[in-house]
Amino acid sequence: MTNETGRFANVIVDISHEKLDRPFQYRIPDALMGELEVGMAVMIPFGRGDKRIRGYVMEITDRVDYDEAKLKEVDSIVKDGIGAQDDSIRLAWWIRENYGSTMIAALKTVLPVKKKIKQVVKKTIVCKVQTDVAAQKAEEFEAKHQKAKARLMRELAAHPVLPQTLITGKLNVAAQTIQALEKACLIEVQAEEVYRSALPGKLPVSGSKKQLSENQGRIVDSIAVDFSAGIRQTYLIHGVTGSGKTEVYMELIERVIAMGRQAIMLIPEIALTYQTLVRFYQRFGDRVSVMNSRLSAGERSDQYERAAKGDIDIMIGPRSALFAPFGRLGLVIMDEEHEGSYKSESMPKYHAREVAGELCRMKDASLVLGSATPSVETYYRAKKGEIRMYVLRERLAGGQLPKVYVEDLRSELKSGNRSIFSRRLHGLIDDRLEKGEQTMLFINRRGYAGFVSCRSCGHVMKCPHCDVSLSEHTDRYQKISRLVCHYCGYETAGVTSCPRCGSRYILGFRAGTQQIEELLHKEFPTARVLRMDADTTKNKDSYERILSQFADGDADILVGTQMIVKGHDFAKVTLVGILAADMSLHAGDYRAGERTFQLLTQAAGRAGRSALPGEVVIQTYQPEHYAVVHAASQDYEGFYEEEISYRDLMGYPPVAHMMAVLVLSEDALTGAEHARELAEQARRQYNDRRPVIIGPTEAMIGRINDIYRHIFYVKHREYQVLTGIKDALEQMIHARQWSADSVQFDFDPMNHY
Repeated sequence: MTNETGRFANVIVDISHEKLDRPFQYRIPDALMGELEVGMAVMIPFGRGDKRIRGYVMEITDRVDYDEAKLKEVDSIVKDGIGAQDDSIRLAWWIRENYGSTMIAALKTVLPVKKKIKQVVKKTIVCKVQTDVAAQKAEEFEAKHQKAKARLMRELAAHPVLPQTLITGKLNVAAQTIQALEKACLIEVQAEEVYRSALPGKLPVSGSKKQLSENQGRIVDSIAVDFSAGIRQTYLIHGVTGSGKTEVYMELIERVIAMGRQAIMLIPEIALTYQTLVRFYQRFGDRVSVMNSRLSAGERSDQYERAAKGDIDIMIGPRSALFAPFGRLGLVIMDEEHEGSYKSESMPKYHAREVAGELCRMKDASLVLGSATPSVETYYRAKKGEIRMYVLRERLAGGQLPKVYVEDLRSELKSGNRSIFSRRLHGLIDDRLEKGEQTMLFINRRGYAGFVSCRSCGHVMKCPHCDVSLSEHTDRYQKISRLVCHYCGYETAGVTSCPRCGSRYILGFRAGTQQIEELLHKEFPTARVLRMDADTTKNKDSYERILSQFADGDADILVGTQMIVKGHDFAKVTLVGILAADMSLHAGDYRAGERTFQLLTQAAGRAGRSALPGEVVIQTYQPEHYAVVHAASQDYEGFYEEEISYRDLMGYPPVAHMMAVLVLSEDALTGAEHARELAEQARRQYNDRRPVIIGPTEAMIGRINDIYRHIFYVKHREYQVLTGIKDALEQMIHARQWSADSVQFDFDPMNHY
C-alpha cells in the first residue's frame, strides 16, 4: 500500500462497540509524516486522562472535520508485526477502493462480529470427600429429611465428578442446595469457559480418505510442489460433475496443514454446508468449523474467536467465511466459483473471487477455483494464461454422464398435453418409483410466485410502496391466500374480486415449487415428496433435515429451486427433471445465457453419480437456444466460444468492464437530477479515454420501499478507468454533501437494476 499524504488521520478504535464504530480524527505529528499508511495500527490518546489505546488508520486527509485546536496527535505506529485484524483493516481498505463504499461499511464486512457475546460456562460438581464419607453424609441428610442433599451425596459417592446440568436437571437439586454443600466443604464447583458448537449434532470422525485417481493425484502434486517452492498463484480445476473435485480439495488442504498453514473452504450456498461439513469432519475432526448466517450470534462469535486463536485449521462456509481471522492462512478454495451468490448485493458490492485473490496476495497464500461450469470471467483469464487450469474429464465412480432428453413444450401443447410434466418425464418418474430409485425436479421459481391480474380489465395487484407486482402465497392446508411484496415485505390479504372493475376473474400465474408438489401428490399418490425452497428452509437446521431425509431414502422425489442442484451428491438419484428450463433466458440480462447453461448443466449433473445410470429431461420452449443445446451435450467449450464472441461484440465483461451507478432518493425529481449530474461528471472525467455511458434512466424497479431509484452504466475495456471515475464521483458526492449511502457502485454487476 502506498504512502498517503495529508495532515490528519481518521482512526477507527473498536468496530465491535456500537458507540465506537466511527472514525476519530487525529493530527499526524511531523515525525510520522509520510510514514503513516491506511490500514496501519497506531497507538492514540483516547478518553479521559489520555489513556493510550490501539486503533487503525482508515483515511489520511488534509480535510479537518473538527476544531483543529482540539485534535490530539497520533502517538506512534505499532511495530509488533501485522496481526490478523491488521490484515482485515488493509483488506477493508482494498475493498473500499475497488468497489466503492464507506470505510465503515467495508470494515463491517471483513469484521462481521458486531459485539462480544457472553461466553458459555460449563460447570462441574466434584466431590471433595472420600466415597465412603460421601455415602455416610447421604445417610445423615436422609435422616434429617434433607432429601435433595441426600440425593446429591449418594450420586457423588458413586460418581465423584458430575456435570451441574445433570444435577439440577435429572436429580432436581436446586442451586441453593449446591451452595450449601459447597460451603460445608463437601463439594467443589469447577467452572470452565467453553465454545458453542457450530456443528449440527455429533459428526463421525474416521480419518480415512479415498484413493485419488492418477489425474487427481497429478493435480494435487503439481499445486503442492508450487506451494512448497514458495510459488503462489491462482488455479482453476475444471472438472465435470462427479469428477471428484472435493477429494482434490481435501488432499490439498491436508498438505497445506502439514506445512503449518490454515485453509478456507468457500461454498456458494448454506444448503451445501452440511454435506461438505460431514465429509471434512470425517477426515479432519474438530479442527474444522463453519461460519454462516444460520448460526446464532453466540455461535458466530465463538467461531471467530477460535479462528483468531488458531484453534481450528479449516473454515467452511459461504462468502462471509472468507473473512475468518486466520493468522497462518495458506490456501483458499472456492468451490462452484461460477455461482452468483459469491457476489454481494449490499454495499460494498464485492465479488468473493476477487477479494479472495487479494487476501491470498496479502497472506502469501494460494487460491484454487473449482467448477464444472466455470464463470466466463475465470475461463477467459485461464485462456489468457493468467490462471493455471487443470481438467478432470471423467466421473470418479466410473459412471457415464447422464443421458439427456430435450422436450419441446410447444409440441407437447400442440399434442394436447397441458400438464407441467411432459409425457416422457411423467413416464420416467413412474419408472423410478417402480424401481425404488429417486428423482429430483428443479424449477428456478418458488411458491405461488406469479403476479395476480384481472382477466377482464387487466388490473395487476401492485405493492403501494414499490413498482412491482405482489406475489400470491397460499397455505396448502388452511387454503388462506395472501399477497406479498418480495422487496419491502408489504403483505395484504388475497383478493377474490378485482378492486378496479369487480370481476371475479382475478387469478395468479402460478409456476412454483409449491404447485409442483401438489401436482406430484395428485399424479403420483404413493410417492413420498420433499420440497426444498426458501419457504421450507427458514428455520435453523432445516437444510440438514431435508437433505438428510432424502439421503436416507425417506423420500422418492425432491422438488426445489436452485439450492437443490448445486453440488449435492445422492447415490440413488437416477432422474432429474428440469421444468421451465429456459425461464432464466428472459431475465433481460447479458449473463442470462451463461446462467441458463450453468443451471442446466449443474442440474443434469445430479443424476447417475454412482454405478446406476442417470437420465435428465430438460423441458423448454426454446430447444434451439445455444445455452440449451450445449447444456444438453455437456459441452462447455462449445458454449464458451459462442458466449465470448457475443461478449466481445457487445463490450461486456470479461472482455470489457461495466460499472453500475445507482442513485437513491426519497424524491423522484431530486434523484433524477443527481443521476444526470453524476453521469455528466463521468463523461468529463475521462473524455479522452471514451467510456461508454448508458443512461441515466429510471431503474427497472423504479421505487422500493418509497425510495426512488435511478441508474446509469459506464463501460470501458480498462477496469482502472472505471475505478478512477468512481473516485471522481465520490469526491463530487462529498463536495455536494449528499448522503454517503445515496449512491451505490456495482462493478461488473451480476444482476440488472
